[in-house]
Amino acid sequence: METLQESLKKILSQAEEAASGAQDLKKLDEVRVRFLGKSGEVTELLKDLAEVPPAEKPVLGKVINEVKNKVTALLEQKKEALELSASDAPPPGFDPTLPGRTLPVGKLNPLTKVLKDITGIFKEMGFDLAEGPDAETDYYNFLALNFPPDHPARDAQDTFYLSEDLLMRTHTSPIQIRVMQNHKPPFKFIAPGRVYRNEAIDATHHHIFHQVEGFLVDEGIHMGHLKGTLDTFIKRFFGSRVQTRFRPSFFPFTEPSAEMDISCIFCEGKGCRICKQSGWVELLGCGMIDPAVLTNCGVDPEKWTGFAFGMGVERIALFQYDIDDIRLFYQNDLRFLKQF
Repeated sequence: METLQESLKKILSQAEEAASGAQDLKKLDEVRVRFLGKSGEVTELLKDLAEVPPAEKPVLGKVINEVKNKVTALLEQKKEALELSASDAPPPGFDPTLPGRTLPVGKLNPLTKVLKDITGIFKEMGFDLAEGPDAETDYYNFLALNFPPDHPARDAQDTFYLSEDLLMRTHTSPIQIRVMQNHKPPFKFIAPGRVYRNEAIDATHHHIFHQVEGFLVDEGIHMGHLKGTLDTFIKRFFGSRVQTRFRPSFFPFTEPSAEMDISCIFCEGKGCRICKQSGWVELLGCGMIDPAVLTNCGVDPEKWTGFAFGMGVERIALFQYDIDDIRLFYQNDLRFLKQF
């Protein structure tokens, strides 16, 4: 019995050494066959139990099985280590000394860049940001803004109606109504957002586009405040050399109303194809908030006055980047976007 136990100790020591020295799974399998195979050293000891006296068989059988289990555990532990090491190994042909490949970096759509620039300037001028729903009621989109029931803008040719009273907003001015109904003057807000018009798509028109509405209500506000605000914005956005001018116009929700032009940023007012040789390009509409609109929102027009303006983001982006087709903004063409 002592001789057999000494053999078991020797076999266990040899198995530990052999398993530790195995450098890959093939070598490790050779170690398994050597000790646990059909003719392995541990297996042969189990066969020798037949010659052991019956009284000693239970003890020796237990010891041999313990050695077998220990060898099995050693092999499993080494196998897991080799598999883990293999998973961390570089693939064939991989050279870790070579420089890595640069992944392509995404680009912002020009509309996103322009919208961020516009809102950033007005925020620095003290304007707060307001948002509203894309689907609006007739009241907020038209009625509260002083559009009479027979106004052409209500026609289905210009507006996407979802139901008799629900429509996709045609401008961001409904946000102005919502803010004035829920805030007490004085206040000043900008309201950027997407708007929808039932128009044919071509190089200069799209049925989905973006606007930035701005409005301010306080005591003693007059047209000079509006002109000064917009002139400051234009010079911040396009540069100090760009001039502004205001022409009389008409909007149902402002009185008086005006269109604002800027001197052409391409020819600096000298005349070119962009400004049609006039030296000026139309940029936005504006005016003093109509007293009827203030009354509709519960604001006393005898005490408070205000101005409002609205600009198209796509129009400004076309000028800013000298782009001649509005459809490029929506086609997700990487060749176009990579330029910005």
